[in-house]
Amino acid sequence: MRARREFRNRRDVEVAVLDALVDRAAEGMTVFEVRAAVDADIDEIESALAALKGDGLISVENGDDRVVILVDDRVVPDPEAEQADERGLVGAIRDRFGL
Repeated sequence: MRARREFRNRRDVEVAVLDALVDRAAEGMTVFEVRAAVDADIDEIESALAALKGDGLISVENGDDRVVILVDDRVVPDPEAEQADERGLVGAIRDRFGL
């Protein structure tokens, strides 16, 4: 799953981190899991995590045995709303061109 559209106008590595975290929104990810999911070097990932945390799009929680990064709920798309938006766009195009 991809992060909501309004959060996709960021650096590529930040969007990749958000997308990875959205896929695991319920359980979160460790830094190592983010690093495995995102095709970037650790310095870029660290910078992206810092920017995302600074903007309040992610949070860090200390679990029993590991530190977990969680994506903010407002970044996770609502699948039903996304489908309605897509149908609305297709419908608008069909209406515009008389299809």
